[in-house]
Amino acid sequence: MATLSTRFDVRSYTGFRAMTLLCLTILYAPLLVVTIYSFNSSNSIAVWESFSLRWYVDVFTGPESAKFKQAAWNSLLIAIIAATVATSIATLAATGMIRAGRFRLRSLSFGLISLPLMVPEIVTAVATLIFFNAIGFDRGLMTIVLAHIAFCIPFAYLPISARMQGIDDSYEQAALDLYATRTQAFTRILLPLMAPGIISGFLLAFIVSLDDFIITNFVKGAGVETLPTAIFGAVKQGIKPNIMAISTLLLAVSVCMVTLSYFVSKSDKTT
Repeated sequence: MATLSTRFDVRSYTGFRAMTLLCLTILYAPLLVVTIYSFNSSNSIAVWESFSLRWYVDVFTGPESAKFKQAAWNSLLIAIIAATVATSIATLAATGMIRAGRFRLRSLSFGLISLPLMVPEIVTAVATLIFFNAIGFDRGLMTIVLAHIAFCIPFAYLPISARMQGIDDSYEQAALDLYATRTQAFTRILLPLMAPGIISGFLLAFIVSLDDFIITNFVKGAGVETLPTAIFGAVKQGIKPNIMAISTLLLAVSVCMVTLSYFVSKSDKTT
């Protein structure tokens, strides 16, 4: 067995380490550059002068602070609503898909839930915009929320369904044998056991909604901005150092959410 595990250890292949370092550099070097230069005291984004928190102070007190604060509040509000609704729908969908047993069109249903993960986001954005225009729905915060809910459901569904698949249905059967109703068995037995997966799904849906730009840019109304679209609008006028500070703050929030989701799912596996 030791020979087989060594033979198929991908780390032993020639060039694996170099390819790994190359991929990590391509992925994270731009983020590292943005983070470093967000602490630059210079007005130029290309010339380093000294370490300073000047641009972070500018984010909260500068001439553009009101615009970015409103955009950040919009992003937070949309992400909370979208993640909450998407997680609720994903929990119900996972219950139906996994606890309902085999039924017709089960594979098709799973494919429909997973479809937003495979379809290019630009296609989803255009289709959503056409749909809202076809039904005469005025674009604004509500259209962004609805679009984000639909897009976030599969991201919430995956960790929730993975958690539910690891829970034996004997717990629910035991509750039913003790004269609990199906609703009680779900709310008092299954739902608490699913909590780590639900929390992980909520966090993933939250960060996907918070960081989304393409769909938001298509379906938002005039005068409505989220933080990603506000950053994009500011960049079109030229990259300023305060944009790097905002981007770094948004990156930090994303990293914290993903890290929290990882530890939640890790604790889920250890319990």
